[in-house]
Amino acid sequence: MTDIPTVQGTLALDLVPRLDPPPAPEAPAGTRRPQEADADVVPIDRQRRRELESWTWRYAQSVVEVVAGDRPVSQLLRWTTPPVYADLARRAHLVARAGGHLPGQGRPRRAAARAQVLGVRTSFVGRDAAETSIHVRHGERSRAIAARFELVGGRWQCCALEFA
Repeated sequence: MTDIPTVQGTLALDLVPRLDPPPAPEAPAGTRRPQEADADVVPIDRQRRRELESWTWRYAQSVVEVVAGDRPVSQLLRWTTPPVYADLARRAHLVARAGGHLPGQGRPRRAAARAQVLGVRTSFVGRDAAETSIHVRHGERSRAIAARFELVGGRWQCCALEFA
């Protein structure tokens, strides 16, 4: 009598779960592996990236201060397109009204904890356009802001701003 394998005509499966992450795919020969910060659609030198991220950090901190009522929205007029400026003014007005402060009624009550920008990540989607994600901490809560900046007349302007 001949021995018949027990898996004849069937597919042998390994049902043991894999707990390790899968290996990263190999980069083609002659190319370097992209790093975490290299999410650009177009190549940008590090100096230009650092300058925009530094500026974006300051801009984002100003935005959260405007929304909190600690800074007048007019300070962002030059670096903001009209639709974004109108949205920031509306948000600042709603926060002021919710806190019982409207323009001309004295100083608003200060919050115990102020919002602070903790991180900025930028991706250049064109030579004159960048999209940025911003991590903001307010007390025990974290929030995210997404922004798009375009180079207009030699200066960066925020043309889209989304709070999450």
